[in-house]
Amino acid sequence: MLATLQPERTALLLIDMQRDFCAPGGYADQAGLDIQRLRAPIAAQQALLAAARASEMLVVHTREGHRPDLSDLPAWKRLRAERSGAPIGVLGPLGRLLVRGEYGHDLIDELQPKTGEPVIDKPGYCAFAATDLELILRTRGIDTLIITGVTTEVCVSSTLRSAIDRGFNCLTVRDACGSAYVDLHEAALAMIAVEGGVFGECCDSAALLKYLQEAA
Repeated sequence: MLATLQPERTALLLIDMQRDFCAPGGYADQAGLDIQRLRAPIAAQQALLAAARASEMLVVHTREGHRPDLSDLPAWKRLRAERSGAPIGVLGPLGRLLVRGEYGHDLIDELQPKTGEPVIDKPGYCAFAATDLELILRTRGIDTLIITGVTTEVCVSSTLRSAIDRGFNCLTVRDACGSAYVDLHEAALAMIAVEGGVFGECCDSAALLKYLQEAA
């Protein structure tokens, strides 16, 4: 896919790089997850973000979270979060957990969006569910997605599968995705390439950066 990638038809997708997942005191930290593992892809993402901006590629950020009144929080998700030890909407060190408008809901300082870069607020795991992401991509003539973010096995995987079903070409960057669970991270990446690339293709950030630099 790298050989045919066209920056003007491609979007870099940064999934859920929020303080609630990647900072002390946020939702993931309260749930007992290893946030250092979730922060591991930041350096690769920063490099990709700079390269994407230099090539004038569309950059899209997503944030998982709910309305302050929690009217968009399904009962099962509420229960699951309670079981994890981090009930959604409860006040934590960074504000109410996974609630829009709170400090913890916002993107980390290292990956703040620039003016004009869409930020998609999503109530679920998939970035296409109950959002205008597909409309934004179609309007811009985007047919290829470079997928990065957290967590590899949940929001990244959910978004990737939905994108494939919608006909997008998808390139998932291994070291630009993160999970608190090494085995689940590796399994989610391994599933992408089966059957000739059932969920698109994978690459490392170094190979993608080299291509973008040479194509500039």
